[in-house]
Amino acid sequence: MTTTNTDSRPLRDFVPQVRTLTIANKPVQPAGESWEVRNPATEDVLATVGGAAPEQVDQAVTAAREAFGPWSSLTGVQRSAAMHRLADVFEAHRDELLASIVNEVGTPVSLAEGMQVALGISHLRWQAEAAKKDRTVHLGGFDQPVPTESDVTHFPVGVVAAITGYNYPLNLAIYKFGAALAAGCTVVLLPSPRTPLTTLLFGDLVREAELPAGVLNTVVGGTEAGQRLSAHRGVDKVSFTGSDAVGSKIMEQAARNLNGVTLELGGKSASIVLPGTEVESFATDMHLRWSRNGGQGCAALARLLVHEDLYDRFLAASADAFEQMVVGDPWDRETNIGPMIRPDHRDRVRGYVDDAVEAGGKKLLSVEKPLPDKGYFVNPVLLGELGHDARAVQEEIFGPVAVVVPFRDTEEAVRLANDTAYGLAANVWAADLDEGRHVAERLRAGTVWINGGGGMRPDAPFGGSGRSGVGRELGEWGIREYLEPRHIQWRL
Repeated sequence: MTTTNTDSRPLRDFVPQVRTLTIANKPVQPAGESWEVRNPATEDVLATVGGAAPEQVDQAVTAAREAFGPWSSLTGVQRSAAMHRLADVFEAHRDELLASIVNEVGTPVSLAEGMQVALGISHLRWQAEAAKKDRTVHLGGFDQPVPTESDVTHFPVGVVAAITGYNYPLNLAIYKFGAALAAGCTVVLLPSPRTPLTTLLFGDLVREAELPAGVLNTVVGGTEAGQRLSAHRGVDKVSFTGSDAVGSKIMEQAARNLNGVTLELGGKSASIVLPGTEVESFATDMHLRWSRNGGQGCAALARLLVHEDLYDRFLAASADAFEQMVVGDPWDRETNIGPMIRPDHRDRVRGYVDDAVEAGGKKLLSVEKPLPDKGYFVNPVLLGELGHDARAVQEEIFGPVAVVVPFRDTEEAVRLANDTAYGLAANVWAADLDEGRHVAERLRAGTVWINGGGGMRPDAPFGGSGRSGVGRELGEWGIREYLEPRHIQWRL
């Protein structure tokens, strides 16, 4: 390992020392343009990082192409063992991964331990086990025009370009490369340039785990690197997590080679509070959920649809949640809301609030405590008295801002919930589970939780429709994104 020993100094001071790309299991000095990576909570420069030059992106794709044949020829059991070995190395270095994410993303440590590190590793373990599965489907006999039988087998699509967003750098990478490796594909991984350090670190961990050379390559870079990778003739599939605006461009670039895409994009997810519910019992959980990770989550349930008879009670109960929101130092375990990733993003989030107020909306609730002197922080806000067609209601803000809209009856709640360009997630709060399930079945969303649901299951699909993307990640559905079906038929 070439990373800093975190036993020698506090984790809050840890910065990964890896500045090399990983191509064919070798450290490669980047030859492209460099940029500064800042801690969003302190504004301090964490590191200066060099990106991959165009020819280095080519080299990474070539390495993945050369590794594809041998890797895809391994048995599922053999691939599983290699993936578990990588998970073992991640486990051994979880403190470094945790510190890198807290310092680079700004996620509060109390949240990052579970949702940013432990969750990702557990998903990699599940994917490693899924690599062993025989997915052959026996179709049986068919007698036209002659007696035959058929099987459907599967083969891996090839080289995968995995391009990730900044907000969950470890998890988003694992969701992609774990499924691809389980399917027998090889990968070139490119993180958001906003948070490259964690990916550079686990490129080093890939080498420590001694995966076969070229199976998982890590490069960093900006727009030019992303365009070269997503449009590369040596790539067979592109998987991207990020904004819908960038996702549409990635889709265009991949289409030049008629390559398939998996796109996990934005959302404006609804949380529906049906009549008859005890809002006092869950209002705090609702607000702490959409505001976690500073609201920088694609499935943040930040569009609150509340039955008009419960509206006043809901606002009264919500005040307690805002008292529990602590904005500040992500290494303080009392903090539950960290900074925005960059100053321009902070200003964008604040702009949504200002525009909503200018349009006649109101700040119904907000955290009014002074913000730290440094860092890209935004105090959480609940907006109201806006029409459902208002910009703050319809567009993804990606910050600690939610909007509440009253509805008259369940029919209107369903109509409003579906009145969005996105289709990623939703939640239904219901006194009766059957009623909640009935409403959930009518929502155009890839994931629907009832009464808060539960954790991010590794065996369940995640993704959406509309501007929320194409395809699914996680579970068997996620692995099949990287497999092609093959029909084999023989005469009897």
